[in-house]
Amino acid sequence: MSNRVVIVGNGMVSQKFCEKLIGYDTEQKFNITVIGEEKRAAYDRVHLSSFFTDATAEDLIIEPEAWYKDNGIDLQLSSRVVEINRDECSVTTKDGITYNYDTLILATGSSAFMPPLQGISKKGVFAYRTIEDLEDIVAYAKTSKRAAVIGGGLLGLEAAKACVDLGLHTSVLEMAPRLMPRQLDEKASDILVRKINQLGVEVHTDVFTEEIVGEDAVESIKFKDGRIHDYDMIVVSAGISPNSAWAKESGIEIGPRGGFQVNSKLQTTDENIFAIGECALYEGMIYGLVAPGFDMADTVASNLCGNEEKLFEGADMSTKLKLMGVDVASLGDPFLEDDIKVVELYDNQAGIYKKMVMDGEGKTLKGAILVGDASEYGPLSIYVKGTKQLPDKPQSLIIKGHGGGGFSVEDMEDEDVVCSCNNVSFGDISSAIENDDVRTVAEIKKCTGAGTGCGGCLPMVQDILVHKLEEIGVEFDNSLCEHFKYTREELFDIVKVNRIKTFDELLEKYGTGCGCEVCKPTTASILASAWNVDAFDHMNLQDSNDKFLGNIQRNGTYSVIPRSPGGELTPEQLIKM
Repeated sequence: MSNRVVIVGNGMVSQKFCEKLIGYDTEQKFNITVIGEEKRAAYDRVHLSSFFTDATAEDLIIEPEAWYKDNGIDLQLSSRVVEINRDECSVTTKDGITYNYDTLILATGSSAFMPPLQGISKKGVFAYRTIEDLEDIVAYAKTSKRAAVIGGGLLGLEAAKACVDLGLHTSVLEMAPRLMPRQLDEKASDILVRKINQLGVEVHTDVFTEEIVGEDAVESIKFKDGRIHDYDMIVVSAGISPNSAWAKESGIEIGPRGGFQVNSKLQTTDENIFAIGECALYEGMIYGLVAPGFDMADTVASNLCGNEEKLFEGADMSTKLKLMGVDVASLGDPFLEDDIKVVELYDNQAGIYKKMVMDGEGKTLKGAILVGDASEYGPLSIYVKGTKQLPDKPQSLIIKGHGGGGFSVEDMEDEDVVCSCNNVSFGDISSAIENDDVRTVAEIKKCTGAGTGCGGCLPMVQDILVHKLEEIGVEFDNSLCEHFKYTREELFDIVKVNRIKTFDELLEKYGTGCGCEVCKPTTASILASAWNVDAFDHMNLQDSNDKFLGNIQRNGTYSVIPRSPGGELTPEQLIKM
C-alpha cells in the first residue's frame, strides 16, 4: 500500500521536496499530491526582480505542470487549504474538497508583512512578494512618478531597483540606522548607500513611517517626526510573516509570531505532520533564505524514504546578491565581538568594503562582509561553512598581493561545500567531471544542481571545472571570445606591458577579426583601468546601455539617465533635456 503524501504549498521549497522525494523513492511507494494557492506552478522567487528586465512569468517557472504529471504528482493549483483534521488525517480546501494523507508536509511559506500603518490599504500601496504583485506594480507605475519603498533589507533594495527600472523617482525608507541591518555593519551600509545614491535613489535611515496620506490613493507619507514627503506609489518590503495562522485550530503548536514549531526532524507537534521552509519555526528561528529551505526538504524526503537519518540543526545564512548593480555578500556571523580578530579593507573612494571576523587565534573564519566586490565570496564561504583552517596570512584572502598564499581550488577537499543552496560539495562536482564527462558549467548545473539557487557559487564552479579538466588532461578553452585567445587577466597584462592605448592596436597585434559585443566593452574597461582614463573615451566600444547611459526595458525601449555633476541642474540643462 502506497504512502499518501500531501504537500500544502507549491513554492520553491515544496518543489525541491518533490524532486528529492522522487529521487530517493526508488521503490515508488509514495502517492504525492501538491496543493498550491497560486495559479502557477512553483517559480523562482530568488530571481523575481528579473521580471522587470528580460524575464517573463513563464521564464521563472522552475518546472512546468507537465513535469509533475510525468512524475506521478497530482498538482492542484488555485486551491487553498483552510483546515487540518488530525483525527481523520485529512485536509480540506476552501472549495470543500478533502484530501486524506498518511504524511502531511506544510510548505506554505510566508506572506509579505504589511505594517499596521494608517492608510496602508489605500490605492497605490503594494507588497513585493509574488508575480501578481509585480504585475500590479508595473501597471500602476505607468501613471506614477515618485515611489517609496518601505524596508531597506534584501527584498526592499530589489524592490527599489524595480521602481528605478520602471522610470520612477525612488526613495528607500528604513527604520534601522543602516541598510540591511541583519547582514551589514555600519561601514558596509555606508558604502552601499553611497553607491545607491549614485543611481539617483534617495536613502532615508532611522525613519519611522506614521501614516500614508491621501484621499483614496497614496499622495504622501507622514513620518513620526512630523515631516511629510510626497509619493504617489508605495512598495512595502518590511519583512515576512509565516503562513501558519490558518492551521491554529488543528492544535499544532505555532510560535508567538507565527510559524509551525518543529524539531530537528522537521516534525511538528504531530509526528505525521512536517513543516519546511519559511513556515517552519526551528528553535525560535524562521529561515528566510532558500538554502535552509532546500536543506529542510532534503532532510524530510531522505528520512521518509528510510535512508540514513538526517537531522536539521540550523543553517548557515550566508548570501551573495547583486543589489541595484552592487555586489553584496554576508557570510556566517560578522557581528561577533568577543575573543575575535578582524581584518578590514575600507576603500571609500572605490566603494569597496571587505571584512573578515576570525576566532581569537586567527585560524577559523566566523563571518565576513563584502560590498562593492564580492569576488572572494566562494573561497570565504568554504572557510565559514567547513572546518578548514585559514592560511598563515588570512588577510591575503581579501587583500590582493598581501602574501600568504590566498586560496586555491587545489587546496579543496571532497567534503568542502561549494553550493550551500543545494548542498553540493567539491567531491560531487569533481566526480561529475571525472566520471560523467561533464565539460561545461551548464552541464555541472544540470548534473549536480550547483549554481541553480542564488548563483553565488558559480565563479568557484568555473574555477573547479578549469582545474579538474587540466588535472585529467582535457583541453579547456578559457579565451575571452573568438577574437582573443586570452583571458581578461591576460589581456590586461598585455595592454599594460605593451602600453597599448586603443582597441584597434590590441586587435591588430593580438587578436583576429573585427571584435564583438564581448571583447569590445571588456577592452574599454581594461583601457580605462590601465591608463586611468574615462571609459567614455572609448565610447565606440561600449554596448548601447553604456554608450547611451541607459537601461533597456522589457518592451525594448531605454530609460536614459542624464548625468548631472554634483546632482545639480541649471535651467539651460533642463531645457535641453
